[in-house]
Amino acid sequence: MEEQYRHDGMPRDVIAQLRAWGHRVDVEWPGRSMIRMSELSEVVAAGRHDAWVLKTVSGGPGLTLLEAAATTGLTTVNDVRAIRGVRDKALAAVLARSGGLPVPMTYAAARAEEFAAVPEAEYPLVVKPADGSSGRAVRLVERPAQLTAGAAAASDGAGGGMLIAQPYVPNSGTDLKVYCVAGELYATERCSPLHPDQAVPERQVPLPAEVARIATEVGAVFGLDLYGVDVLLGPDGPVVVDINDFPSFRQVPDAVARVSAAVLRLARRGTACAPAGALPFIGHQRGPWPAAEAVGGAR
Repeated sequence: MEEQYRHDGMPRDVIAQLRAWGHRVDVEWPGRSMIRMSELSEVVAAGRHDAWVLKTVSGGPGLTLLEAAATTGLTTVNDVRAIRGVRDKALAAVLARSGGLPVPMTYAAARAEEFAAVPEAEYPLVVKPADGSSGRAVRLVERPAQLTAGAAAASDGAGGGMLIAQPYVPNSGTDLKVYCVAGELYATERCSPLHPDQAVPERQVPLPAEVARIATEVGAVFGLDLYGVDVLLGPDGPVVVDINDFPSFRQVPDAVARVSAAVLRLARRGTACAPAGALPFIGHQRGPWPAAEAVGGAR
């Protein structure tokens, strides 16, 4: 678990719940500790942990630790390849389209001004960092001349990574966030980052059948077990605009108990095979990679 989530309910409350159920949970802080990488295989071989779970920021050090553990054969909750696949939004767009998911046309570039080559008929564009999260640096560009507009453009690639641009999908100003907890789906409605003026409180809503089908396919295509999907209801139907591994699960009824139980089921599953169409994986499991909470056996 990384510093940004030090006081967050997800996963702190999950840790407390697992401990209350009698399981040992070790919490690793990859951002503020030295890790003996060369001894990791010996640690895993000793059988101290049944699984590792990751709660990290995009580009944080936790994912490297999770990947390293997975290569030794340790079960991880969300396969590391799956996490890599959704953390890089440029890569995610390719995987999603290859898997038949409804996603906008996606362009990638290192500098915002390169998107001037996008046909003007496809404007307005939504431009955001390929490794972004929580709506960071997402902006609407009405026309090519705005690509280099002052501070907004400067913040696009502040981290030195890739940017992506997608044609804006007309919508009501709200989107659906669909959470998946090991196959169980829950939907919430909330303000779109591009329409903060809507002031719509996030609330649980009924899940349309078509959106449920798409959300389930996201898990199969990417090989995810615990994840969230942002869906816009556009004029041509639902469109997937973002995918997150191990999100906040806000508005999910009894979220802590549900996520905690899912972590245990996935830890016990061990060598279960990934579904057809899932990404190839390192190690022998499907699920997020360790770098955060390591779940040990019940005492």
